[in-house]
Amino acid sequence: MKLPVVIALAAAGGVLAGCSTVKQAQVRPDWATVDALRVKRLVVVTAPFTEGGEATAQLWSRMARRTVNQRRDFIAKEEKALPSLVLATALCGEGLEGVLWLRPSLRREGSGVDAKLAASLHRCVDGEAVWTAEAAGSWQSLDPEIEGTVASFTAGMDASVQPFAAPSFRLLKATLDTLPNPVLNEQDTDEKIELAE
Repeated sequence: MKLPVVIALAAAGGVLAGCSTVKQAQVRPDWATVDALRVKRLVVVTAPFTEGGEATAQLWSRMARRTVNQRRDFIAKEEKALPSLVLATALCGEGLEGVLWLRPSLRREGSGVDAKLAASLHRCVDGEAVWTAEAAGSWQSLDPEIEGTVASFTAGMDASVQPFAAPSFRLLKATLDTLPNPVLNEQDTDEKIELAE
């Protein structure tokens, strides 16, 4: 679905290609008056699997859930990795109001990774997309600037995710920074504090 409001953004920081770019981010024009008030609690889903398989998809969902909880006002409650696409509304369970869907495409290239991402936020009431973004870039797999951050995300995960971790975080962070913020009431704020990611 094409959303009418388009925001073009760019984020610096790539090593192989010179920069990482969020090609576009689109938000429904009625976000502030409609969805910002009712799409707060999310499940984060990465599907379908790409190079790196299920373990890397799980890494993407983990990174996105934590990043959204730390940098945006959403309450990302669950994370999933699925081998194929399903209807967004099929992922909505009790206490969930939206699905943050990540469709990465990853390719190892020398000592780095070429990464592309199509992302969307769907409301649970009807599965309608309320935000979409596309981004791409190339990064080295070893990134001393974010070594500690990457280690916290990959703790306890299969070693096969390591080459993808730093590039994935760079692309995810830039993309998720374009998400609009919902409006939290006092009860929502308390719930977010209790989540404390």
